[in-house]
Amino acid sequence: MARQFNPSRLRLARMRRQFTLKHLSELVGLSTRMVSGYEKDNCKNVPPEDTVLKFSSALNYPADFFLSDNDVEIVNSDTVSFRSLKAMKASQQHAAVGAGSLGLILDGYFDSKFNLPHVNLPDLRGCEPEAAADELRELWDLGSLCINNMIHLLEKHGIRVFSLAENTQAVDAFSFWKNGKPYIFLNTQKSGERSRMDAAHELGHLLLHKHGSPQGKAVEMEADSFAAFFLMPRRTVLACSSKYLNIEDVLDLRPNWKTSAMAVIMQLRTVGAITEWHHRNLIIEASKLGLRKTEINGIDREKTLLLEMYLKSLENDGINIKDIANKLSLPLEEITNLIFRFGVVSTGKAKPQSSPPRAPKLQLVK
Repeated sequence: MARQFNPSRLRLARMRRQFTLKHLSELVGLSTRMVSGYEKDNCKNVPPEDTVLKFSSALNYPADFFLSDNDVEIVNSDTVSFRSLKAMKASQQHAAVGAGSLGLILDGYFDSKFNLPHVNLPDLRGCEPEAAADELRELWDLGSLCINNMIHLLEKHGIRVFSLAENTQAVDAFSFWKNGKPYIFLNTQKSGERSRMDAAHELGHLLLHKHGSPQGKAVEMEADSFAAFFLMPRRTVLACSSKYLNIEDVLDLRPNWKTSAMAVIMQLRTVGAITEWHHRNLIIEASKLGLRKTEINGIDREKTLLLEMYLKSLENDGINIKDIANKLSLPLEEITNLIFRFGVVSTGKAKPQSSPPRAPKLQLVK
């Protein structure tokens, strides 16, 4: 194989599969020390072709993925916001961070094809969460209206939003800044209401904790508070207050903000619309209905608009998802898992082109 073996890509693929060095070594029939050496940036013993093919088979990644002069951008886990590191295994954290690196690769591909939206996020480090939520609503001209679709709104203002297919509730969502660009990854195992709250929570991290360490109880509480006030502004919640509110009323209020019943109850208490006694009783009633984990007649989970526009434009030029995977030397499911298309495969054949297409200008509407 003429091209150079890339250790960083082997390390990334292993992280994505949640394999230990010992497990991968057993699969390819090598010592742990040898595999560890192949992952080091200063690797001098380049693996032979048959070993690369064994790595490819064991990790289910194309052999070409490991043979590239382009290093993958490894996301620094210290810059990533994770809701609860205690509930997360190290392998799950590494796999999620690995998904972030794959998102950077895919984003780079789209960036080479299209004029992506300009990042429109203010620096609100040091602001109180509610003040930050109000300031961002004013900047984005949202007023007090219900946000119809959080993902569409984030994409419109330059935030790269990708999906996660991690089969675990331990990884809710995460976000980070990289090369001046904000990224959010959402686990689609959550309900539509909770996914919206996760998106707003990660937006809070991007705004309030830029270039800091977005981990720890204090910053998580700040992001939670920002998310609640961004989705449910104080004045709109107070307008719905009543000392006679019952759980049926709470369920009826959810469409005002497209949030969960539990989030509505918590925000009612936060803004002083109900007493602690009233809050406690509503929580008890909500728990009896199973509303801590699910929603009654909940909303659909939100999906991307921008990525679908990109994919549609590429398909018009004869480029389907499988072509993108081949171009990037990535497994097809890694691509579909990032673009809210789990298990969906485009099988159309690429059409020949007489000349490279120009990067189209795609404009999002509010």
